[in-house]
Amino acid sequence: MPEIENAPNNNALFGKYELGRLLGCGAFAKVYHARNVSTGQSVAIKIINKKKIAGTSLMSNIKREISIMRNLSHPNIVKLYEVLASKTKIYFVLEFVKGGELFAKVAKGRFTEDLSRKYFQQLISAVGFCHSRGIFHRDLKPENLLLDESGSLKVSDFGLSAVKEQIRPDGLLHTLCGTPAYVAPEILTKRGYDGAMIDVWSCGVILYVLNAGYLPFNDPNLMAMYKKIYKGEYRCPKWFSSDLRRFLSRLLDTNPEKRITIDEMLRDPWFKKGYKEVNFYDEEVKVEEFKVTELNAFDIISFSSGLNLSGLFDDSCNSSDSGLQRFVSTESPEKIVEKIEDFAKVEKLKVKSKKDWGVELGGQSGNLVFGVDVYRLTEKLVVVEAKKRGGDTGCYKDMWKNKLRPQLNGLSLSMAMSPQPETSQIAGC
Repeated sequence: MPEIENAPNNNALFGKYELGRLLGCGAFAKVYHARNVSTGQSVAIKIINKKKIAGTSLMSNIKREISIMRNLSHPNIVKLYEVLASKTKIYFVLEFVKGGELFAKVAKGRFTEDLSRKYFQQLISAVGFCHSRGIFHRDLKPENLLLDESGSLKVSDFGLSAVKEQIRPDGLLHTLCGTPAYVAPEILTKRGYDGAMIDVWSCGVILYVLNAGYLPFNDPNLMAMYKKIYKGEYRCPKWFSSDLRRFLSRLLDTNPEKRITIDEMLRDPWFKKGYKEVNFYDEEVKVEEFKVTELNAFDIISFSSGLNLSGLFDDSCNSSDSGLQRFVSTESPEKIVEKIEDFAKVEKLKVKSKKDWGVELGGQSGNLVFGVDVYRLTEKLVVVEAKKRGGDTGCYKDMWKNKLRPQLNGLSLSMAMSPQPETSQIAGC
């Protein structure tokens, strides 16, 4: 099937999605409206060109975005249904939000205070949910907020998001990011910041824009605008109520330690008016509930060198530098581990440890230590991963390439078995 470039073609993507009109595009991605050919469901498909992001930090951003979005199930957050990939493209299959960007609505004129409050309450519900999962958006703005056909707000674009694991020992994040008019003053100091507090600041700017129809901090000169942000210099229009002014002053407090928290917002008189707590089913599943390690689409993408999925099916794509080798099999994990243990006995290798579907082997007077782990990919497929953990690299390569791997050949799934050798579909999320 031809690759999708400037316009969709008539073929269904992966035999599953029929692409429609272009919804938007940026430097590295295009977003199309699409239809699931089997269910008729409308979706949005974000297509990322891997060639344009190769060798940049954006590759790690994309992996992080996938990891983040798979853990977010909330009615005010755009849902990620699945991720597909080919050798040159990555496809995010997302919830289609028919109403478009909130920015387009407010650009036509400011909202009433009641309508602004409604959208702001939904925004805070979503942002608070993210924070409770250790996720910080870091690029909240009206362009990243969508409205569905019923008028509900949906937060999108987690490409610049951070997770708690990125917090440094000083308890702060340090990567400089965001959109200039919405960045918090502490980001400008370059001394680190609290991810939750910069999201709160951006929410404050958004609330101001919804009610005023323009930005609180704005200047054609970027440095002049940054100076206003740093000093917290803004004026409220005369139509802002006193309660809204007071609430905004707490959101746009230049001192992050004094800035209102989301828990405090929920108790604020202005915010509480007409507020209804969002009830939803949290689909998060604890990993320890599985007896067998499961892999889904997101893990597969992370496993593939440069996001090239053929690495799972073709030995030539495995990493020779790190000693990491993988292949896909239709055999059961038990059968594979049994075969490895039989091999170890013949080669007089010691089984140093065994956990779940993993075996660590050692021998040759300490010159060789390597592990083989088996992960369940789908109900019928598993990934076998081998990696050197110690000893001589040459011994490991010889043992794997010339001895163990040939023993497992009958268990592996060749690329020829894929219905589309040039475009491999990842298992659904």
